[in-house]
Amino acid sequence: MLIEVRFHGRGGQGVVTAADILAVVGFKEGYYTLSFPMFGAEKRGTPVVSFLRIADEPIAERDEVYNPDYVVLLDPTVIETVNILAGIKNGGMVIANHPKKSDELKTELGAEKLNVKVTTINATKMAIEILGRPITNTAMVGAFAGATRLFKLETVVETVKEWFEDDKISEKNAKLAEKAYRYMMEVCR
Repeated sequence: MLIEVRFHGRGGQGVVTAADILAVVGFKEGYYTLSFPMFGAEKRGTPVVSFLRIADEPIAERDEVYNPDYVVLLDPTVIETVNILAGIKNGGMVIANHPKKSDELKTELGAEKLNVKVTTINATKMAIEILGRPITNTAMVGAFAGATRLFKLETVVETVKEWFEDDKISEKNAKLAEKAYRYMMEVCR
C-alpha cells in the first residue's frame, strides 16, 4: 500500500506543518511516512504545496506527488490560481476547507467529470471559534484523518498536543483537530 497526498494552501497557514503532523501520526501507527514541501519563492500569502506519502513498507520515492490519492485544501482561495485536481487518481478524494457544500465545490472544480469524491468542511469557521484565528492546519489534520479513516482519533489528538510547546495552544489545536475529525466521520460515512 502506498498512499500519496498533496496539500495546497498559502504561505503562513501551516501547510507544511499539516503534512508533517500527519507523517508523525502515521509513523506512530506503524506506517512508513515521508513528508516534504515544495519550495520556490514562497512567502506569506503565496500558494504553497506540501506532500505526504504513507506506506506499509519503506518509501523509496522522493520526488513530488504528481498523482495523489488525496488532495487537502487548506485555503479555498487557492483554487482561483491553482488546479488542485491536476493528476489526482481515479477514485481519489479532495478534502477541502471551503464554506460551500461538497456538491457545489465539486461542480465549481469541474470534478463531476472525474471519478473523484469532493468533501468540504468549514475549517476556517472552526478555527476562528476555537483558536480565535483562521489558521486551519490542525483542523485539516483532523479532517484528513476522519475522512480517510487511516488514523485513530487518539493518535491524532496526542500528536497535535505534542506538536505545540505552549499547553494552552496545544489543547486548543487538539480540540480543533478532534472536532474536524468527528465532523468528517459523520459526513464521510
